[in-house]
Amino acid sequence: MNKRREFILGALAFTVGGAQVMLTPREARAQSVALRTLKADEAETIEALGETLVPGARAAGIAHFIDQQLSVPPEEALLEARILNVRPPFVNFYHAALGAIERASGGFAKRSAPEQRDFVNLMRQNKVEGWQGPPGGFVYLVLRSDAVDVVYGTLEGYATLGIPYMAHIAPLRRW
Repeated sequence: MNKRREFILGALAFTVGGAQVMLTPREARAQSVALRTLKADEAETIEALGETLVPGARAAGIAHFIDQQLSVPPEEALLEARILNVRPPFVNFYHAALGAIERASGGFAKRSAPEQRDFVNLMRQNKVEGWQGPPGGFVYLVLRSDAVDVVYGTLEGYATLGIPYMAHIAPLRRW
């Protein structure tokens, strides 16, 4: 298994009461762990967008996952932005993307579910009028991938998909 999946399957380091503890993003959200990097309105947008893209992303802790990953050294981040070679610091991309979503949608989290789906569909196709930020299709790809990782990149996620989780598959010969 690659290092990215291996790490997501485990816990992440969160700060609770001044002490660093290991929690899953789901646990961090359930315990209302304070965000380090994202503002409350950005987390609200990420949760609403994540839930629209991949049902279950809000409860799985997508905002806490992204927030925690924005606080680690860029070369250690498990964010799709790193995989797709977004220039660090990744927080700049997320701030710009979330700002573009908020400006263009007039408050994404406050929209109805059908309005959110329609907006995401336009964003995916780079057809949002007045969009000012990273390309909408790219934002869609990055945030959808982050949502998929936090929902399905866990033991529970594998079980939900009916896929047997295999911790290690040994190669036939050394690479």
